[in-house]
Amino acid sequence: MKHLLKLFFVFLTVIPFIFSFSACSNKEKGNKKESVPEKEASKSVPSPVKPITGKVKETFNSGGYTYINLEQEEGKTLWIAVPEMKVKEGETVNLMPGTEMHNFTSKTLNRTFEKIIFSLGPVGEAEKLMQGTERKATDIPEEPIKVEKAKGKNAYTVAEIYEKRKELNNKTVKVRAKVVKVLSNIMAKNWVHLQDGTGDSSEGTNDLVVTTKDLPQTGDIVIAEGVAASDKDFGSGYEYKVIVEDAKVRKD
Repeated sequence: MKHLLKLFFVFLTVIPFIFSFSACSNKEKGNKKESVPEKEASKSVPSPVKPITGKVKETFNSGGYTYINLEQEEGKTLWIAVPEMKVKEGETVNLMPGTEMHNFTSKTLNRTFEKIIFSLGPVGEAEKLMQGTERKATDIPEEPIKVEKAKGKNAYTVAEIYEKRKELNNKTVKVRAKVVKVLSNIMAKNWVHLQDGTGDSSEGTNDLVVTTKDLPQTGDIVIAEGVAASDKDFGSGYEYKVIVEDAKVRKD
């Protein structure tokens, strides 16, 4: 299976902010990790791949993100959230395109943004991350993987989850496998690639992606338990034949 990460960008309409309101917002901060719940924001809007460039008019950190009010041509502004980074007011930045959210409410800020883009960050740094986000079906680990199947209710091998993905859709599954790749803090989740030695690498059924708040290490043997979703399209370039979402991942 070929997992593609395709980022999109939409030119936003102007989001006017009164200066006094912006100044107050600059003082707002939070300590909890921000999440991007689907219930609090509209579906993402596809957009052409083009860097977002502008001058930082206002910025503050909250919930693991840096919020930037970016001033573009003709004084137009838009809000962008990126994984926490150092940036100064007046600085010109080039950011990767991302997912546009409408009426997104930040719990740590107790504030709703009419429109905001969630970006992976500066062009150079984000591109480094993107180089590792695609795992081709022909990729084969250096050492053969053979991991014993998990025991108990809802236990499946990687191959079985692919084979039964239609009937397992929206059901809890448990898999024991080796972590072969970890992509952290993408869309407020960690994306973990698991293999147990089953499945066909030529068809991509040997590699299972799990999303989680946990952060295992590459090479760990883990047990992951979450909800299976077949033919999943997140609307921002994440498309999978099957994926296990919101999993609890623990080292075995």
